[in-house]
Amino acid sequence: MGSAVERTDEHVREYLIYRGFTNTLKHLDSEMKVDKEKGFRVDKIIDQLLQFIQSFDLTGLKDYWLYLDRRLFCRLEDVYRSTVNKLRASLYRYYVINTIQKGNLEKTQEFFQKQALELQGQLEWRDWFILPYIPAPEHNSAFAPYFSRQWSDTFLVSLHNFLSVLFQSMPQPVLLSFDAEVQKTTSVLEENEQLRQLLFALQTDGRDQKNGDEVVHHKLPAYVQNMDRLGDTELDLVSSQRAVSAASTSSRNFFSTLLPQGRRTPAVKTKQLTSASSPSQAVVGRKDQTSSQPSKTKDAERNAKEKPFSSQTSSNEASIQQTNQPFHSRHKRIQAHEKERKELFFKPTPQLQEKKGEGGELEPSNENCGEASDSFSSSRSGGRLSAEQPFIKLSQEEYGEHHSSIMHCRVDCSGRRVASLDVDGVIKVWSFNPVMQTNATIMSKSPLLSLEWATKPDRLLLLGSGVGTVRLYDTDAKKNLYEMSIDETHPRILSLAYSPSGSSFVCSAAALNGNGLVEPAVRHHKPVSGQLLLWDTKTVKQQVQLTLEPEPVAINCTAFNHNGNLLVTGAADGVIRLFDMQQYESAMSWKAHDGEVHSVEFSCDENTVFSIGEDGKFVQWNIHRCGVKQLEQTLPQDATGPFVLSGYSGYKQVQVPRGHLFAFDSEGQHVLTCSSSGGLIYNLTNGEEALKSVLSLGGHKAPVVTVDWCSALDCGTCLTASMDGKIKLSTILAQKS
Repeated sequence: MGSAVERTDEHVREYLIYRGFTNTLKHLDSEMKVDKEKGFRVDKIIDQLLQFIQSFDLTGLKDYWLYLDRRLFCRLEDVYRSTVNKLRASLYRYYVINTIQKGNLEKTQEFFQKQALELQGQLEWRDWFILPYIPAPEHNSAFAPYFSRQWSDTFLVSLHNFLSVLFQSMPQPVLLSFDAEVQKTTSVLEENEQLRQLLFALQTDGRDQKNGDEVVHHKLPAYVQNMDRLGDTELDLVSSQRAVSAASTSSRNFFSTLLPQGRRTPAVKTKQLTSASSPSQAVVGRKDQTSSQPSKTKDAERNAKEKPFSSQTSSNEASIQQTNQPFHSRHKRIQAHEKERKELFFKPTPQLQEKKGEGGELEPSNENCGEASDSFSSSRSGGRLSAEQPFIKLSQEEYGEHHSSIMHCRVDCSGRRVASLDVDGVIKVWSFNPVMQTNATIMSKSPLLSLEWATKPDRLLLLGSGVGTVRLYDTDAKKNLYEMSIDETHPRILSLAYSPSGSSFVCSAAALNGNGLVEPAVRHHKPVSGQLLLWDTKTVKQQVQLTLEPEPVAINCTAFNHNGNLLVTGAADGVIRLFDMQQYESAMSWKAHDGEVHSVEFSCDENTVFSIGEDGKFVQWNIHRCGVKQLEQTLPQDATGPFVLSGYSGYKQVQVPRGHLFAFDSEGQHVLTCSSSGGLIYNLTNGEEALKSVLSLGGHKAPVVTVDWCSALDCGTCLTASMDGKIKLSTILAQKS
């Protein structure tokens, strides 16, 4: 009940803010601060009782128990009155025993003087009045059991269970039952999803063997009608097939022991098409090869066996028909979708106006030429546009629940939830599949500077503040599990990285800047002091402080490799440091950028590290050869920051980079970066130009400050967050060559 009350309080606060009832909100906050029922949280009520006992506040203890009696216990039936009296007697004895154990005999005598009239007529207290005058009461046979740890623990557990059962049995208002209905609905949706995946797996197992060579796997978003979605089982199958197809050779230094066999060399793309490749491309390629052969007879036979598919069938009827139809009917629909997709690739868009020049070559008009270059490229191919670009944008949605500039925007490990943080300290936890909805809203009194999803379990969220604390938040229960105090001398938690092992996280703490600000508008050229700490989430204790050489400088960004054996960091002094997390020591470091390092990430094969710095350069570094560049390219300022949003009367809002400035696709061949009007996708090349622009996502009216990329087979979701608080979800489809 406590968690339901807490979530309901948040909803009421959000509603009052939305309606502008500020005075009501102030009264609500003031009353919640002195709430003696502690939001029906049993642990907080017991903490309050123990606080009175530890401070020897007998008057406060009595008044608080009387309040609980008038507010809660009086509603119970008479049969439970004896239980309440026994708990009160045990609570008083716990107080007396504590005064003796702490050596405060004055408080012991004060207790019996004030409670004499109430307790002298009760038989269970008759022998207790001699307690202050016994030299060693803990060795007395009559009082020794009450000085044991077992008795105190048993009493506290009994009190906790009694209050818990009491709160669960109380009649709840309608507003609290709404939360239970939401949880029930969520559980039903999750159960339906599991059953759908099980049904899809059963259908896959029962397919006809003669059609085994035909590709039928699809992973298209809900925005394309009549397309099936892959289950988790098939996702695992495709991932394993990709891992097998990747070539691997052993490296020659100690990093080989820290990297997996399949990741020590970059994955080599094979031209041979497998089931892990784009299914749509496989079908299109097969259709092109057999287009010259007569197929009217086969089509007639197939149409004679199948029922016609109606495009006006509802989604539920289509699902039932899809379940009952034979496999060859499903394949016919897939071929129809591939025909539409092929037409989509080869059909000239309105942005390209065809002009027939000499030789019949198609040329785009000067108008909208920039947009056309991001979509299609023209070539001599019989008067058609060839689909040379690797991605096509299917749709773009907007999440607009934030009212200030975004600092961080991250997708969890499962790709189901997104956590976004704005400069006002408001965190939104939301999902976008199957529909976009907000799951939780977190408001913090202290400024928040960083966030990161946990890996195991993925429902947990780390929140770093500007006052030296890190909170672990449960997004399902919508409550804080615990709060860790990091360091008072370094209160700014700039970066968080959760280990893939799921048992620890790295925290980057920095001192206040020269002006004493938590988050400056513009960073100073002189780096501030910092610490890099490893915390254990199971014991909630600091494990080790990693050594920063040559000086303890603020770490701006951190990233683990796939198994947590390596940690890469980018610092305010422009140095990239690589740590061996098995030995908890620095393996190597090198000067990477002129100015601060804003963002670092491991490559897909984990043999190199990518970074973006204050100097505006995007660089790939070889971790086996310290400080050796493999590629380098200068990016525009709107991709590296500081980000500037101009307003009326010359007003300018300046924001330093804080979140991730780039993100890779699942194969590590393409990278998503920020821009002034939306995300930009580049192709990593080995030529003179390290990055080749392939697609502009667009859609933003303010500079994009952080990005993320959630990939799944040929479809992926690109997140771009801007300074006006808008987050765009662009669903793209990969076109395999």
